[in-house]
Amino acid sequence: MNGDGPVTIAQISDLHCGSPHFVPSLLERAIAELNELGPDCVIVSGDLTNDGFRPEYQTAREYLDRLECERVIVVPGNHDSRNVGYVHFEELFGERSTFLHIDGVSIVAIDSTEPDLDHGTIGRGRYPWIQECFANDAYLRIFVLHHHLLPVPGTGRERNIVHDAGDALETLQRADCHLVLSGHKHVSYAWRLEDLFVVNAGTVSTTRLRGKTKPCYGVIEASPERVTVYRKYPFHEQEAILQFDPRTYEYEKSGQLLGETATG
Repeated sequence: MNGDGPVTIAQISDLHCGSPHFVPSLLERAIAELNELGPDCVIVSGDLTNDGFRPEYQTAREYLDRLECERVIVVPGNHDSRNVGYVHFEELFGERSTFLHIDGVSIVAIDSTEPDLDHGTIGRGRYPWIQECFANDAYLRIFVLHHHLLPVPGTGRERNIVHDAGDALETLQRADCHLVLSGHKHVSYAWRLEDLFVVNAGTVSTTRLRGKTKPCYGVIEASPERVTVYRKYPFHEQEAILQFDPRTYEYEKSGQLLGETATG
């Protein structure tokens, strides 16, 4: 990063190390591609493990240690908080919530999990901290959590949305947040809600897929004039799924986003 060009941020999610559906070659390839890309920050938005057991955490740690990026933000997912797994998370990855500012981009990442439960919660006690972090001067403000704030099409019955999603969305609107990054549902999608863009990531390294979706991860290229969110498939191509101007909120969204899960 030279401080003059766009800021590049990668998002990988739902690794599920230890799952029978985990595919090591997919994660190895994604890491190799990210090291070649050289992003300014890599965000790992939860479900590193399948059951929160320490050997699964150690496997995830070994893989993520291969990332050459100096800034890696990791938050736990609901699978990571099973079996008191958050204890291992803190020992191997550190704090479960964090704030980072990079060349005009502010990132607030929080732990949205509840022990042994699949649903998510942000918690009213954290709203003031979120707003305080986003009070810094920035042309792009990104909020990261594992759980989704809005229902994701093509994922079946809605069960695990953030319990305080309404209040959380209002807090993010007041804080002038531009972009929310989440995972959990294993389907890549993007919404615009008023002046807030919400992007859900797919799973990067499992075959636990819905419909005809494929393992993927996200790449965000950001400048004061344009933010572009790409969906990248390990071993394969990438496609732009969302572009917006963070000043005016004018945007374009790919019409192919739901092609793999559309109903007849």
